[in-house]
Amino acid sequence: MQQHPIRLAVIVGSTRHGRFAPTVADWVAGHARRRAALEIDVVDLARVALPEVLGGEHDPVPDPVAKLATRLAAADAFLVVTPEYNHSFPAALKTAIDWFFDEWAAKPVGFVSYGGMGGGLRAVEALRLVFAELHAATVRDVVSFHFRDWPFPFEPVDPGTAAALDGLLDQLGWWAEALRTHRDRVPYSRSA
Repeated sequence: MQQHPIRLAVIVGSTRHGRFAPTVADWVAGHARRRAALEIDVVDLARVALPEVLGGEHDPVPDPVAKLATRLAAADAFLVVTPEYNHSFPAALKTAIDWFFDEWAAKPVGFVSYGGMGGGLRAVEALRLVFAELHAATVRDVVSFHFRDWPFPFEPVDPGTAAALDGLLDQLGWWAEALRTHRDRVPYSRSA
C-alpha cells in the first residue's frame, strides 16, 4: 500500500514565445491534482531559465541548475509536456534533460504531446531514446493533441482525452511506486 503521495513533476517543455505548452500543462496538472495520491510540481522551463551552455565538470553549478536539481531529485515520476518542432522536441527541453543525470535514473517518464498532424508523437519517440540513455523508464501510453483538437481553453474537444490521461497517470503511478520502493531498498546502479 502506498505510504506517501507520488511526487509528479510536470515539465513544460517549450520556451518559445507565444507557446501553447502552458495551456496543455495547466490542463494536465489540474486533472492530475484531482488525485490525492499525487503531489504535483509544475516545472516551466521558460521560468526556470537554465543556461543554454552546459558547464564543464569542474565548473561551479549555476544557481538555476542547482535549484532545479533539487526539484527533479525530489520527484518520483515525470510527465513531460512537449510540442513537436521539426519532427523532434524543443532544444530547451534537451538542454534541461542534459543538465542532469542522476535525477532521472530509475524513475518513470510519461508524455503529453501536441503539434501537427502527428500530435507530437515524433517528439515523444525521440525523447524515449534520450531517457533510455539516462536509465529512466518511459511508460507506453501517450496523450497527444493534433491540430484539430485546438484550442481548448478548459477541456479538450475529444471526451476520451481525460480518460487517456487517467490511464497514463495510472501507469506513471504504478511505475513510480514500484521504482521508489525498490530504490529505497537497493540503490540504483548503472553498472548492473
